[in-house]
Amino acid sequence: MSESEPRPKRRKRYSGKNPRRFEDKYKEHDPLRYQETVAKVLASGKTPAGSHVPIMVAECLEALRLQPGMIGMDATLGNGGHAREILQKIAPGGMLLGLDVDPIEQPKTESRMRDEGFTAEVFEAVRSNYAGIGKVLGARQISGVDFIFADLGCSSMQYDDPSRGFSFKLPGPLDMRMNPGRGLSAGEWLQRVSAEKLATALAENSDEPRADLIAQNLAGIHFADSPALVAKLREILAGLDEELVDLTIRRVFQAIRIEVNDEFAALDRFLQLLPSCLKPGGRVAILTFHSGEDRRVKKAFQALFRAGVFSELSDQVGVASADERRANPRSKPAKLRWAVLAD
Repeated sequence: MSESEPRPKRRKRYSGKNPRRFEDKYKEHDPLRYQETVAKVLASGKTPAGSHVPIMVAECLEALRLQPGMIGMDATLGNGGHAREILQKIAPGGMLLGLDVDPIEQPKTESRMRDEGFTAEVFEAVRSNYAGIGKVLGARQISGVDFIFADLGCSSMQYDDPSRGFSFKLPGPLDMRMNPGRGLSAGEWLQRVSAEKLATALAENSDEPRADLIAQNLAGIHFADSPALVAKLREILAGLDEELVDLTIRRVFQAIRIEVNDEFAALDRFLQLLPSCLKPGGRVAILTFHSGEDRRVKKAFQALFRAGVFSELSDQVGVASADERRANPRSKPAKLRWAVLAD
């Protein structure tokens, strides 16, 4: 290298043998280049930083009954794990619309999909919440699609990135917004919410049995970051078993995240629009990850079936196999339901 040539930027150093911080795990963030490292992380039952292991892929594909040439929608694109498998099944001649509201992760996924050979003719990434499926199809003059898939909740990329504030396990800002550019952050929402409204959110969004006690001690308080909220919760729950405390903290974070992102309202709207967005005989498959989501999907599907709108439903809820639950612990709460629009 000549003296006139700039030296390549030195990679940031970290203490210890392996990086511990999310942003320092450069090999896991570049899976195509460091496949061996990523394989080791997956083999250990963990999810590589910056990625997401798709859940119940085979079961979801079976529920959708995909065929070459189909046009469909992945209403929650995320890391693109399910989308990649769907595109393989509907080729040649198929087309997939991938919706995602996250302005940070959606461009990354679209770029990866393009790098993997999925052109605009077969795949389009759309910045939209799944409640906007009707507008997305209308803007493209598509009267109905052959299938719709949705994988609800947060992705591993969101949970594992401490800058997003979704997880109580890592220090970060108390944000939790799927789209950080819109609405109140979790910290701002907590500071403004009444104890009554917070108690309702805790009970309805996460079945929290100590909703009133927690709400009385959290509502109206400013928390600088996620560790501050966790510390306050541990103070409120002092004397309880440590495992029960962690479970309660997880439920509180879930309830606040759902409220901040208005997730149940978006899900209800999505379920309402489903029949008008499917072709006759079209299929929908939805993965849920907690009881509040599953109840809504189950009741909506049953109501549409009784009304004759759906001609067929999954006879029982699908769950991840024992092997998948061992390999990917995040698959344990997953539940799969599907339905078919009447001809």
